[in-house]
Amino acid sequence: METIKLNNGMEMPVLGFGTYLSDNTHIRKYVEQAIRVGYRLIDTAAYYHNEAAVGHSILKSGVPREEIFLTTKVMSDGYDATINAFNESLTKLAVEYCDLVLIHWPTNDSIGTYQALESFVESGKVRAIGLSNFNTMETDEILKVAKVKPVVNQIETHINLQHKKMHQFLRANDIVHQAWSPLGEGACLENTVVKELSSKYGKTPAQIMLRFLIQEQIVVIPKSTSLEHIKGNIDIFDFTLTIEDMNLLRLLDKKQSISGWPKSMDSELDY
Repeated sequence: METIKLNNGMEMPVLGFGTYLSDNTHIRKYVEQAIRVGYRLIDTAAYYHNEAAVGHSILKSGVPREEIFLTTKVMSDGYDATINAFNESLTKLAVEYCDLVLIHWPTNDSIGTYQALESFVESGKVRAIGLSNFNTMETDEILKVAKVKPVVNQIETHINLQHKKMHQFLRANDIVHQAWSPLGEGACLENTVVKELSSKYGKTPAQIMLRFLIQEQIVVIPKSTSLEHIKGNIDIFDFTLTIEDMNLLRLLDKKQSISGWPKSMDSELDY
């Protein structure tokens, strides 16, 4: 597993396991399988309603807690609500700390929400904090007041929506670009260029797309309910795409969201 250094000095795996739309009934099996085959970054959220199952799976895996990079997200609005919400997440996860906590979406009081997360960093209950689905203006508002700099902005990113403008902004501010839905919910798998590169490298289309994003310095958190795909998605560290092939994939950007990207993000696509 390759890692990327965050702006606070922490190392984060460049590939993790996503758990969106996986309920408590089934997610235990998927997370346990993911950890068994080598995933060490597990991504969940209060909104997913599966934190308890994710925490149970981490405990049951037998892998020491310090070897798992655990991310969750809060949907609360404001300081007091976020204090209560994250303490509830900790209880459900049954852990003493989280490695990374994100504001899931911008709120009416994103600054108050962020300041609550900063207090958890100070208390040791959180090692790093960041954002999710924040545009450049919203991110800049946080940067202006942050005592603890956000380490990540997690946004929808795949070959049809590469977010080049946002990527440049995040790199300039030493914030890691993390991709949710890095496979475009399967919408990109039949792309002709991707399929040609799949044949060239002897890798699946999914592996080609994940490798592309990682080589772009974008952290990916693919989700799967198939053991074959869970294994395949992590098997991407034994090859490197050439500069020419990277350029071919960059040309596939349609600036096209597959899942209700907020209107506030439209300006991010004007490059």
